[in-house]
Amino acid sequence: MQAQPYLNFNGRCEEAIEFYRSALGAKVDMMMRFNEAPEGSGGMIPPGAGNKIMHSSFRVGETTILAADGECTGAPTFQGFSLCLTPATPAEAERLFGALGKGGKVQMPLMKTFFSPSFGQVQDRFGVSWMIYVAPKA
Repeated sequence: MQAQPYLNFNGRCEEAIEFYRSALGAKVDMMMRFNEAPEGSGGMIPPGAGNKIMHSSFRVGETTILAADGECTGAPTFQGFSLCLTPATPAEAERLFGALGKGGKVQMPLMKTFFSPSFGQVQDRFGVSWMIYVAPKA
């Protein structure tokens, strides 16, 4: 069994996935649009959302993230959690932090801490909070 994050971008899912492809090297495994749903699925499709994402799956490193457009309100909200990336080096942490921060907001600058040679928190332009953590050398 796995517990996988499922992100609801409320109409901005495809834009977000393209951003994660560019920023993180995400690989898309599947993407299904509302207009691909079988006949009789009408109650599941928000009005005017035919070309929006009903369900998608993409990978960041070895982690699978699921995502959709949900009700397509255009206002995604992400509260009470962060996704954590664990790059191998401070240089890679710097690259990821910078890429995710474009159009977003730094929550804690990337810096050396007592528990990591490089740790920081950044909220991307979609409102998803990311922690970047480099494990200390043993």
